Amino acid sequence: MTTNTERKRPGRPPGQSDTRDRILASARELFARNGIDKTSIRAIAADAGVDPALVHHYFGTKTQLFAAAIHIPIDPMDVIGPLREVPIEQLGHTLPSILLSLWDSEMGKGLIATIRSILAGNDVSLLRSFLQEIIAVEVGSRVDDPPGSGRIRIQFVASQLVGVVMARYILELDPFKSLPIEHIAETIAPNLQRYLTGDLPFDIA
Repeated sequence: MTTNTERKRPGRPPGQSDTRDRILASARELFARNGIDKTSIRAIAADAGVDPALVHHYFGTKTQLFAAAIHIPIDPMDVIGPLREVPIEQLGHTLPSILLSLWDSEMGKGLIATIRSILAGNDVSLLRSFLQEIIAVEVGSRVDDPPGSGRIRIQFVASQLVGVVMARYILELDPFKSLPIEHIAETIAPNLQRYLTGDLPFDIA
């Protein structure tokens, strides 16, 4: 009789593809239910029945896992990270310039397809988490004046940028969809900058 004395590594189920799929399924469910900030890699690993190290091995950081979970073809921090170095008074122009360049690229086609799918399906909570827990944290903290206003400032910015996505890429309105990126960025930049740093006509509760 032969015995198998090889010890299996903890948390490593058979089949790499199956493991990745289970991690992604757990990540989507927990991100949608609890948001990004309140969902840990450890919780996702426990739900998927794997070791947390395996989640990091396959997907890297939590934001990279989130991007994979909702099929965004780029790590959000690759886009948002450089904004930390942009002077606050230039954010209104830099934000649409960066995002429109991304959305117009080959990689951006996959991102737009993901947004279409999210808006048409039941994963809106994932997009909301992305806006409120990644963008609001990274950018909103810089424009939080008066204190507590950063989140609503980012939501006003998001309303403008989501409108651009809808008009240019989803509805494909002419001639808006064919305008050069710089024309759009220059036109909406003053509004975005006002949302980010201007006086708000209401008090923050």
